[in-house]
Amino acid sequence: MEDKKKVLIVEDDPVIVISLEFLMEENGYAVFIAKTGEEALELAEKHEPDLILLDVMLPQRTGFEVCQILRAQDKFEKTKIVLLTAKGREVDIKKGLTLGADAYITKPFSTRDLVKTVHDILADES
Repeated sequence: MEDKKKVLIVEDDPVIVISLEFLMEENGYAVFIAKTGEEALELAEKHEPDLILLDVMLPQRTGFEVCQILRAQDKFEKTKIVLLTAKGREVDIKKGLTLGADAYITKPFSTRDLVKTVHDILADES
């Protein structure tokens, strides 16, 4: 079996989950899905994804908290984190990037741009 890059999608909106899952699988990524901040931390620990598409507004823990917790652990230092959120204010973007996100994409987003961002970020580490 080919070694696919692993993408963890952390999103509580089922419509967005379906489209992100389809997009990532269509582009050859192995996909895992979490619907809460706690589930995101559990799945990240279990699967050690190459990249995490992380919503900011989540039940239990925010995407900001998840990002901060993961960045505090050495095992996730190479894991790429892309925050996906409707929070588009400058202060939110700065906070996300300061906490260690590799990219910050505001909703609604272009699927083509998202796929390109994921591809480019993962290509950088090869």
